[in-house]
Amino acid sequence: MPEVFVRPDVASFLRYLSSIPTPAIDEIKVEDARQMVRAMAGVADVETGPLAVMRDLEMPAPHGGTIRLRLFDARAERGAGPVLVFFHGGGWVVGDIDSYRSPCAEIARQLDLPVVSVDYRLAPEHPWPAAPDDCEAAARWIADAPAALGLATTSLVLAGDSAGGNLAIITAIALRDQPAAVPVIAHWALYPAADLANHYPSFQQFREGYYLTAEAMRWYNSHYRPDANHWRGSPMQAPLGGLPPALVTTASLDPIRDQGRAYAAALAQAGVPVTFREARGNVHGFISLRRAIPSSRADFAASLDALRSILTQTEQAQ
Repeated sequence: MPEVFVRPDVASFLRYLSSIPTPAIDEIKVEDARQMVRAMAGVADVETGPLAVMRDLEMPAPHGGTIRLRLFDARAERGAGPVLVFFHGGGWVVGDIDSYRSPCAEIARQLDLPVVSVDYRLAPEHPWPAAPDDCEAAARWIADAPAALGLATTSLVLAGDSAGGNLAIITAIALRDQPAAVPVIAHWALYPAADLANHYPSFQQFREGYYLTAEAMRWYNSHYRPDANHWRGSPMQAPLGGLPPALVTTASLDPIRDQGRAYAAALAQAGVPVTFREARGNVHGFISLRRAIPSSRADFAASLDALRSILTQTEQAQ
């Protein structure tokens, strides 16, 4: 197998991780893993920075409770326009709107769009399909432009990373088949878990030593318990034609890299406009590692530029 390219700052980050005598995420209790992720967000990622609006909301949930949301906006006041709905990563088990505050704030600043981050229910307390249920419900609620949101929503952009990339794709499929009050004009899947039903070479190639491990992925799946043969668990089980334009971002040192590559190729074969970007020499989760891996800032910025171009083209075509 040829030697893979690893950036110098990524290599330093990986050496640092291997030198720390801490247990792997799959060796600890779920609540301890969640606390570890929250703590790491404050150390590995950059500061949130100034923003005109950062406001918590609640919406009615399909299960009878509520779903917590957080609105990010670089403008204190805004006219009618698109809203980006963000679904965080964390294997459907860890992660929340607090640990993803910095990436969501950066998206809002760079795209000049309001961003609503969704705190969907997590496994194992709420296994599949609780997460896709919540994410679809949140997208539909935002599309209805409720007074509590304070925005005149004209369209949606769905986005997420890792498990959240999986949920962004699933929500895009659901809203294609049963449209919401406003259209989905684009979706962005960052290093997504797009195909849980098939095996790809990158899973074996990067199974350990590259931040996300094969054992961690098995641990996540054992708690989430998705049906890999159902499109709401593994979205590449669904027909993909008719989906909105897509941006697919992968990392070259990621065990699920090939799932993202396969999803981008399948979109193209289905006739869906797709832009593909790969962060060469970087690892899974890089949008939350911009302090630990400084070159990740350029990767994140390049994908935001690509999404901006997609949105501009969509606007011009309308």
